[in-house]
Amino acid sequence: MISNPKKLFLIDGLGALLTAFFLGVILTRLEDYFGMPPKILYILSLVALMYAIYSMSCHFFISRNWKPYLKGIAIANLMYCCLTIGLVVYFYHRLTGIGVLYFLLEVIVIFVLIGIEIKVLSRITK
Repeated sequence: MISNPKKLFLIDGLGALLTAFFLGVILTRLEDYFGMPPKILYILSLVALMYAIYSMSCHFFISRNWKPYLKGIAIANLMYCCLTIGLVVYFYHRLTGIGVLYFLLEVIVIFVLIGIEIKVLSRITK
């Protein structure tokens, strides 16, 4: 990743597309199994879709000075995780065990990605 950090944008973008699909298409149709209200899932899906567009655009169109953009998506991912955790806490009474597990796994995967992004940024700036 350090030799080609732009790959992180591709990974981030594809992951965000997958998240948007799951939230906006799959989980909304299976509300009884997950418990999160569809309106909230559509909002989270829209946010993930915007992140996907941003990351994919960075991957394909930025050839240099990508550091501020990588920092930007790392911060955006952190904000998304905070939002998701907040929504899980707020709707905890409605969520099923599978719903809590889904969002917990999603947050863990994103935190791992954030860690990699921060590590790449810190190694490149040294």
